[in-house]
Amino acid sequence: MDEVSAREAEVLEALAGHRSNAQIARALHISVRTVESHVSSLLRKYGVSDRRELADLVGSRGGVGMSRGPGMSGLPAGRTSFVGRSTETTAVQEALGRSRLVTLLGPGGMGKTRLAAVVAAEIGAAGAFVDLVPVRDGLVTRAVATALGLTERPPQSLEQVLIEHLQQGRWLLVLDNCEHLVDEVAVLAERLLRTCPEVTILATSRERLGVPAEATVLLPPLDAAIELFTDRARAVDPAFAASADDLAEICARLDGMPLAIELAAARIGSLGADGLEAALDDRLRLLAGGRGVDARHRSLAAVIGWSYELLDDQERLLFRRLSIYVGGFDLDAASATSPELGRGEVADLLGRLTDKSLAVRRGSRWRLLETIREFAREQLTEDELTTAQARCLRWATDTAATLESRLDTTDWQQPYDDVAADLRAALTTIAPTAAAGAPTGGALDGTGGVSGQVGVATDRAGVGADLAGEVQGVGGHRLARGLGHLGFARREFREAIGYYRVAAELAGDGVAAALDLRSAADATLAISDAETGVRLLLDAADRAVADGNVRATMLALAVIAANRYPTGSLYDLSKERSQELLQQAVDSARPGDPHVTALLATAKAWEHGGRRIGADPDLAQAAVDAARRTGDPVLIAGALDALTVAAGNAGRLRDARSYAVERMRLVGLLPRHEPYAAAEIIDAFHVAPTTATAVGDLPAALAAVGAPDDPVGDHPYISLPRMIRVCALTGQFDACVEQADALWERWQGAGAPPIEWMASALSAAAMVHGLRADGLFDVWQSRALEVARCTDVEDAPWLAAPYTFAQARVAVQHGAVQHEDVQQAESVVRRAFADFSERWWAPYARAAAAELAVVANLPDAPELLVATAPEAAENDWAAACLARATARSTGDLDGLLPAAEAFERIGAHFERAYTLTLHPDHASEARRQLAAFQVPGP
Repeated sequence: MDEVSAREAEVLEALAGHRSNAQIARALHISVRTVESHVSSLLRKYGVSDRRELADLVGSRGGVGMSRGPGMSGLPAGRTSFVGRSTETTAVQEALGRSRLVTLLGPGGMGKTRLAAVVAAEIGAAGAFVDLVPVRDGLVTRAVATALGLTERPPQSLEQVLIEHLQQGRWLLVLDNCEHLVDEVAVLAERLLRTCPEVTILATSRERLGVPAEATVLLPPLDAAIELFTDRARAVDPAFAASADDLAEICARLDGMPLAIELAAARIGSLGADGLEAALDDRLRLLAGGRGVDARHRSLAAVIGWSYELLDDQERLLFRRLSIYVGGFDLDAASATSPELGRGEVADLLGRLTDKSLAVRRGSRWRLLETIREFAREQLTEDELTTAQARCLRWATDTAATLESRLDTTDWQQPYDDVAADLRAALTTIAPTAAAGAPTGGALDGTGGVSGQVGVATDRAGVGADLAGEVQGVGGHRLARGLGHLGFARREFREAIGYYRVAAELAGDGVAAALDLRSAADATLAISDAETGVRLLLDAADRAVADGNVRATMLALAVIAANRYPTGSLYDLSKERSQELLQQAVDSARPGDPHVTALLATAKAWEHGGRRIGADPDLAQAAVDAARRTGDPVLIAGALDALTVAAGNAGRLRDARSYAVERMRLVGLLPRHEPYAAAEIIDAFHVAPTTATAVGDLPAALAAVGAPDDPVGDHPYISLPRMIRVCALTGQFDACVEQADALWERWQGAGAPPIEWMASALSAAAMVHGLRADGLFDVWQSRALEVARCTDVEDAPWLAAPYTFAQARVAVQHGAVQHEDVQQAESVVRRAFADFSERWWAPYARAAAAELAVVANLPDAPELLVATAPEAAENDWAAACLARATARSTGDLDGLLPAAEAFERIGAHFERAYTLTLHPDHASEARRQLAAFQVPGP
């Protein structure tokens, strides 16, 4: 990585404190533009995609000086010296120089993992070492993303997030132990190699991946077998000595397999070379008659089996039981397998197994190497396996509950990552086909709720009596709910939804199942998938027939979601159907429950709003009053959103802003990890900058960009549009253009996902290009239409006002002196004063259009100035613009000065400079200021 300069280091430290560019500029006495340049340089040098990742990177390392680059995450530290393999190390490095995909091949126990780790450490590239041993089908992408510190950013898929990240900088991914996931690894590898030109992959496997251009390196028996045996034997017995012939004979019997050599050497202290050779002879003779096993497998099986036979009864018992854990274990997990043993006994046994190289210790955790674990698992009898699974389920359930209790602290995430694979595996023993995704199918037309597959095997035949008792109790249900909660907190949203659905299938009754599905629905709303959420809520209502209030709650929530977050088929949901659902909710409710009353009142407000994303103002106020009586901040925030939308649709933007500010106060203390609260928190953080911009409070809008406590503020499709809009309005034009370019590239690179809310940001970027007269205005307006998925702005009600504002403001800047310019101005003005179904940007469009009418000398300009006054009363930018337009209309040049001051108060620095260019006493200096914005003077 390129060296980080002293100034960049200062900026990096400030980013770690979550300071804005403006705050950094003031602290370091440099310009915002210089800060932006340093941030861009740091993003490139560290190979990350946004400032949040930079901040997290510095925070995780305790300061800038801890590391010069992102490094290789997950790289296993060598516990012992690395012996031999110089030829193979060179071969792998040379193969990586020729091919971007190299697979290191060999049977278990040949040292593939150790060699891959050594090669990765020597290369020193940024990337991740991903152990796939504990990874289940369908979770390879998750494993790679987690190793890189990435989480879901809906509506992007996790794979899209991963690809976007890996398209920044150069990366080495080591995918270790691919053999049980070959097909899935191959698909991901092919996709990454195709879309991320600077990614190189080193895989280890017992078979090749089969991806085009894959290079393979076959790992032969160790050429330094005698050296390795001697090194490990002397670690056990420093006085160990044996003849060269004896050592050669032992290593030949072990076929040069490093794992077999290490296991055998661990026994040298008690047997000596002669005893070891004799024991190996006996064991190999037992295996010699087996079919379908090559010599190297026989030698490894022999030494593992022999090592196992030399254990005492308690050591063998614990060894077998520990094979239930695929991802490793700590002392508590090990003790859970053997409750008849004391914790101290288990610790002693673990130490003995480690000394004999049958277990590997890393910090406070142990694991059985996969080849050894497979052997240990084969030694379990059917009854032992059933008992081990039941005990693992109990451990998993208790562990998940403990982690849930720590979610309000900062020390739960790494412990969760350590055990997640085994928590999932424990649940799989109950629900073998437990899905980690969203539900499919289902009907919204009243034909029976949801008809999709739930992905859970409910046939429990063949499960042992002990495990069956666990299943029929609360263990499995608690574990599934716990995994849902923990997964949601870890931003594994799709998995969380799947686990809540599993919990519903394991619930003891329909009401409990309905509550699980409600949690799943809450999670879908948090990731903007209301269509799935409504399906889940209708399914929940069908299951909750035994409790009228629970059923009423689910139906009311479905009505609210269908009106508040219409996506997909919800746009086509008939009014008759949603009214029918509301009536069913009213009919199901029992009187006396204030929470149900508040939800029903909120549902009525949304249902009678006259359109999707509309609310009746009087009913919304009644809903807020009812919600306040519950004291539940989530219900109050939800009802306030109905009131916010009602006010916004009526053009009462300052009222809408006040409601949004109250919502932010309410959600400030809510737990981000709870699906119940998450959707309201996310929505409040979305509406706050929207309403701040709508009233022209640009400092508040700027403060909301990248707020450290925003749960989705690091999402590029959320943070970048916010930044682009506010930079365009405040005159930070370079940043606006840079961020717009980045947003467009991301959107195209992700396959142009349906994210219509970005369109207004692209019109803001178009305005900046138009002001600069660089010939790109029409390009960016066309891009705004493309993102809005239409060819005419009349077909995009959410884009009409910002699109028209950009046209009007650019026309004001460059005048309308030609006949065709005047005609175009008339068209823009007519559009600005037509009805906007979405009013957030209406004050900008109408104020700019009124000024355009003045500049173009349109005959109705005075009337338009008067007509703009109500809009200006709702928006500070519009008020300043109207003051400027009025001064130009009347010729009152001194009236321009209060307008310039008004722009300055809200941080609209470009508009202040432009306004002063119109005043003869300030024009010369103002034109020089205007040049700094790269905008030609009027």
